[in-house]
Amino acid sequence: MAYMRKFERRFKNIDPLVWGRIEEIDVVKTHWSAGIRLDPQILGRLKKSVLITSTGASTRIEGAKLSDEDIERMMRGISIQKFPDRDKQEVQGYYELLSNVFENWQSIPFSESTIKFFHRELLKYTEKDALHRGGYKRVENKVAMVSPGGDTRIIFDTTAPYLVPKEMQELVEWTQEALLKKQLHPTLVIGNFVVEFLKIHPFEDGNGRLSRILTNLLMLQHGYVYMPYVSHEKIVEDNKPEYYVALRQSQRTFGLPKETIAPWLSFFSTILFEQANHATTLLSKEEIEKLFSPQQRKVWEHLEKAGEATPLEIAKATGVPRPTVSQAIAKLLKLKRIERMGVGRATRYKKIYFGVGTNGNLS
Repeated sequence: MAYMRKFERRFKNIDPLVWGRIEEIDVVKTHWSAGIRLDPQILGRLKKSVLITSTGASTRIEGAKLSDEDIERMMRGISIQKFPDRDKQEVQGYYELLSNVFENWQSIPFSESTIKFFHRELLKYTEKDALHRGGYKRVENKVAMVSPGGDTRIIFDTTAPYLVPKEMQELVEWTQEALLKKQLHPTLVIGNFVVEFLKIHPFEDGNGRLSRILTNLLMLQHGYVYMPYVSHEKIVEDNKPEYYVALRQSQRTFGLPKETIAPWLSFFSTILFEQANHATTLLSKEEIEKLFSPQQRKVWEHLEKAGEATPLEIAKATGVPRPTVSQAIAKLLKLKRIERMGVGRATRYKKIYFGVGTNGNLS
């Protein structure tokens, strides 16, 4: 089918940097899937915290004003009067839907009917959306970025309403088949789904928020089980300008002879990479050490014992060659286990102390 070939052409000549990030992400995926040693109570608290953080971040990307603290108070039943009802309604819908995904992702089918059901649930509290929730758009809409000052700027046009049913059917069918065949890496397939979904913009409102809910669902269903413990939405919010630039750079090529999603895949893989790095900080000491080669473990063990050191001091103390020390340091920095202090020859590296609890779960 033509649309099958259209999507598959987008994956020619993937940037090696993207592949490198995916390999690192999958290392973390493997160790989380193998079973982490965090206390269930800690995991429960983390999940509740991420629900608040993700809800706040995802709704703020679209212009809502509630802080994480406001949302936490709201979820505890404390009345918040200073914000518009619509902001509070959007927060309530997002929080409940994401909670459902975190709890029931294994039994939720990925399909058009699920997407429409999610849209109804997402907007079920917003009174102004009552007539169109759960149904594809009947009027034109555009993708716009809301600045911190509240100004709105149009980013790009979207699919015409009469074409939405056909394009959504094609996108969902391709995504289902690609994930089933496993000829493409799942993060690439999910990335393509998100960028195409946002280009179609199938609903009158709620498309950005829904795309992030669906990202969580698809990532969970393909083995990235740390999603409920590190907020994907917060990392996107922290990189909001780059998010819109990557969307625009990719989507403006759609329909042209040299169609590409390379800018979007670069951004999307960077966000997933950062999320995976945050997830490593939640792994127990034993699980973290499994990520290192024997030589890398010597560097880490020395820094654990010494607290901080220069590369030369590490090499002399461990007998590990300087190039290998540098490689280990680079990986430890990516994993956020150490931090750099100083510059040039005075550069030292210091172990990061997370200080969560005293039961040995985090070091």
